Parts: sequence; structure tokens; C-alpha cells
Amino acid sequence: MQHIHILGICGTFMGSLAQLAVAKGYRVTGCDANVYPPMSTQLESAGIELIEGYDISQLESNPDLIVIGNAMSRGNPLVEAVLDRGLAYTSGPQWLRDNVLQGKWVLAVSGTHGKTTTSSMLAWILEYADMAPGYLIGGVPTNFSVSARLGKTPFFVIEADEYDSAFFDKRSKFVHYCPRTLIVNNLEFDHADIFDDLGDIQKQFHHVIRTVPNNGLIVKPNDSEAIDEVIAQGCWTPVENFAASPTATKGWSAELVKDDGSEFTILLDGEHQADIRWSQLGQHNVANAIAAMAAARHVGVTPEISAAALGKFEGVKRRMECLYDVDGLRIYDDFAHHPTAIATTLEGLRAKVGSENIVALIEPRSNTMRMGIHQSTLAAACTAANQVLWFSPKNLQWDIDAVINQTTIPTAVCASIDEIIESTCELIADAKDMPTHIVIMSNGGFGGVHQRLIQKLKSL
Repeated sequence: MQHIHILGICGTFMGSLAQLAVAKGYRVTGCDANVYPPMSTQLESAGIELIEGYDISQLESNPDLIVIGNAMSRGNPLVEAVLDRGLAYTSGPQWLRDNVLQGKWVLAVSGTHGKTTTSSMLAWILEYADMAPGYLIGGVPTNFSVSARLGKTPFFVIEADEYDSAFFDKRSKFVHYCPRTLIVNNLEFDHADIFDDLGDIQKQFHHVIRTVPNNGLIVKPNDSEAIDEVIAQGCWTPVENFAASPTATKGWSAELVKDDGSEFTILLDGEHQADIRWSQLGQHNVANAIAAMAAARHVGVTPEISAAALGKFEGVKRRMECLYDVDGLRIYDDFAHHPTAIATTLEGLRAKVGSENIVALIEPRSNTMRMGIHQSTLAAACTAANQVLWFSPKNLQWDIDAVINQTTIPTAVCASIDEIIESTCELIADAKDMPTHIVIMSNGGFGGVHQRLIQKLKSL
């Protein structure tokens, strides 16, 4: 049995890869700086030995191959030992391509926003259609119990991330996946820690477009200048356009039955295809659904079957996941960490709840947010909320108080999780009998504010 050792195993991508490797029959061990639930629990239940830290003694087990996560860099003791000893190593995306994706019909979902949700929708549509797909998703779809599996057919759905592959391979992860069906949901500047500008990201998107065969399919929105510029650099594959609203343009579109996006009709080239009634909210999710349906049609799933599947789609953990619902107070956990994602999430909720009270708790945690790249658009992104509480972490590289001066709604900055909890409880008390929705937004743990706030409310 071949033994692989994974450096940085507790990240969502690497942890999912580890579970696929076990399913393929490999002996898998791994290490990370912090080993903690829920990923540690998933990995241990899969029979994977976890080691906390990067002491070089863990190489004494003589693994056949080292898989190095993109969070690892030169100077890390294990990385240096692997290089000094001339051990065999590879990146996670390369291992995935060589050992899982070869011979598969890969359906890749890319874009700045909505990758996890759209990938989950697409995997669930194929599952509902009895196609038993494999998948690797950067989150846990509620319709499934795990974030990755091998599947029983050639179809494999993957969340295609544009972040780099490893310290020795600065190509985007998705360049390794060789998709036959590619969704490009949207394209904005992000990941400012590794990309200088939007043009840098567009170059990587064109790299992946170059790998899609001429009997494949590219699914993209009809109104994205950034994506159109990428396509204009060269495209050898049929393209289908989509829009989340009625459009005269040839392609997929939707007509909203309800403004909150919970009911809508799907059109293709202006012809009715299916009606959808589901539990998701917002025009961004309508767009995600259309993209997933178009990709599913490429592998033979009719729009009618896709619509039936989406009617039973239960969402994704940490994507407007309701954690608490008591006496008119709801608390949601959401992964939004970019101004566009923040805005579309809050606007979707506003369309659903009308004049009810919305309070957003936001942690600017991503590298791009910490660097202040989007600070000029953050205030406008929050206007659908009634109040916003910002967490100001110590490593923030910009003046968050400047956002306060630009906003048109009540906003405050909190220096600690305790302060956020106390301020939130005060806002809830001030709302009195008004139904209130607390939306907690971060791409990390946010200091455990979710459960700490719930525990505080239960104790009152």
C-alpha cells in the first residue's frame, strides 16, 4: 500500500483530497499547524493519522510521496527537509489530476463568487439524476454528508479555485483539472496576496479555457466584461451564456416569480424549460442555479430533472446556514468575504424579509480584505442591512474607521469578540418585538462568535 503524507492537511481542499486518497486505497497521514474539528474529526473517522506541527521526525515513516499544500512555504522545517533529502513531492492539484481526474468527465465550477454553492447544486443534480458523480467541493453540501467522494461513474464535479497550487507551482489550481464542462460564474479582483491586478487573474482563467476541448462546453454570464475579455484572448470551445433575468440574448435566462428568488422560471433561447420553487434566496443563487442546469444539460440531464433536483436542494453549510431560530430571532452563518458577496447575500435576505431588522457582523479576514483592497466599496456593500458591526483584527492593514465615515446606516467597529457579542445583544434588545436576522459573515472561524452569541442568548 503506497503511503502519502500531506502537509497542510486540515484545509478544506487538502482534507477532501486526503479522503479521496483513502478511498483510492492509499495509506494517508498528514500534518498541519492546527489540528481541530470539524476537519480533524472527518479525517480521523476516515482512518487518517494526524500530526500537529511540522517536526521533521514525521518523515521517519518514509512516505512514498509528499503532497504539499499551498499554505506551505520555504522556511517550513518539513518543506526544507523534503527538499534537502530529495524526497518525491507534488502539489495537491497535480496529485488530484494524476490519481483521480484522469479519464473522468470533469465538470469544473470557477469564478470569484458562488463556486461552492454552484458545485454543490451541480453535484446534487447529477446525484438526483442517478448519475452517481464523484465530487470535491470546498464546503459540505447539506444534501451529502462529506465534502468529497470518488463516485461510481466517469462524472466528477470539482470546485475550481483560482488560488495558486503550491510554493513551487504558481499556476492556479484549476489549470490542473482539464475540465470538459467549465462554468465561469463571474470574475472580479480578489486574492491580492498573489495577484497584482485583474489582468493577472484573467491570464489564469485563459490558461484553463485553453484546456477545455472543442467538444466540451463553457458556461458563462452574458454581462461580464472581464470574462468576455478572457474569451476574446482565444476560445476553441462552444459557449453558452446565462443571465439571472429575462434577456433577448440567446442562451439561458430566468424570470422571477418572487423577488427574493425563491420561485422562478427557466428559459433557453426564450423558450420555457422548467419552473423552480426552492429554499434558496437571492438573484445570485438564481444565477448559480442556471449555470448548474446548463452544465448538467451538457451531460444529458434535462432541465425538468434539474429543476426537480433544485427543489430538493438543501444548501451548503456556512452559506446562509440558519444556526438559531427562536421567538423571531434568527442567526445565520455565511461565508461571504468580498463586497460583492456581502451585498448579494444581504440583498437576497432583504428581499425575503421585507422591513424586518437585519444586523450584519463582518470579519474582514481574507488576505484581500486585510490588505484593504476593497475598502472603498465595503460601505455600499452593506446598505441592505439595518446595522453593521465590524470586527477589527490586529493584523488589519487599513483604517476601518474610514468605512464608518462613508456609511449611510448605523455602523460600529468592535475590537474583540466579547464586544461584538455585547453590542449584538444590545441591538437585539433595542429591536424589542421586531423580527431580527443576525448575519455573521467571515471565511474563517470568527473567534467562535456564532456559538458564543447563541450561548449568551440562551443564558439571558
